[in-house]
Amino acid sequence: MTPIAFKAFAVANEIDLNKIAIHCGIPKKYTWEQPLILKGPLLAPILRREVDESQQVLVFSFGSVVFVDHKHPDEITRFLEYLIAFEPDIDLQQRDRYSDDYSLHVGESEHFELTDEYVIVSEYEPFHPELVATVIAKSVALEKIEEQLGKIHDKLEHMIDRLEKGRLRIGNKELARTTANIVRHEYNTLSYIMILDKPDITWTISSAGDFYDRMLEFFELNDRYKIMKSKTEVLYHLMEGFSTISHSIRGLFVEWIVVILIVIEVVLSLLQIFGWLP
Repeated sequence: MTPIAFKAFAVANEIDLNKIAIHCGIPKKYTWEQPLILKGPLLAPILRREVDESQQVLVFSFGSVVFVDHKHPDEITRFLEYLIAFEPDIDLQQRDRYSDDYSLHVGESEHFELTDEYVIVSEYEPFHPELVATVIAKSVALEKIEEQLGKIHDKLEHMIDRLEKGRLRIGNKELARTTANIVRHEYNTLSYIMILDKPDITWTISSAGDFYDRMLEFFELNDRYKIMKSKTEVLYHLMEGFSTISHSIRGLFVEWIVVILIVIEVVLSLLQIFGWLP
């Protein structure tokens, strides 16, 4: 059997699958954990060409798109251009920034084998393409969020540098924006990518569950999730510390203003007592 090729992209923070489903005439309400799978007569009009039986596109609500057995770059471009109608923030020029290539080989070995570039199974099962696509879709989405987390770390490092130089003056708006970025990062990780959630088929077919778990472990999705979770908690602690210091500085400033006003009032009173002021 010819190897099945996968190409995954993380192109957005969120994709509304139901808008696409309505446009394609699919009478189904999609939830966050279900990918939208387009193939055959549903996919051909979008790509403006006939598609093979093995070709399909899986769109995930957390912003990833996986192309299965699409060997022509123009097919990928056409589909992403189609998606822009629903998600205008998609940047085609940056589409390869968070991407991954993978392949599924069948019957090349009697033993299950996982590598960075392909997975080998002894026999083909209908659930294989969807599960492979799901894992690499989550992997590229995590890569995108990991970079966003790095940017937040860089910003906090700049704040720490200012603190070391004794020049920490952070406004409420800046604190709120940075905290919102951290909350958004955690929300994207937990709610959109759903690392800890498994596809429904893994609960009904034991071999599918085993296959998915082994791929999940090889791509270290759980470990990467735990690392980001711990880093996020550190960020919250840092922001709490910055907020406390900033409020303390403001409180001290207000106290000095009050003291200065009291001193001025006392001085004015003394000047009046001694007749130096009318």
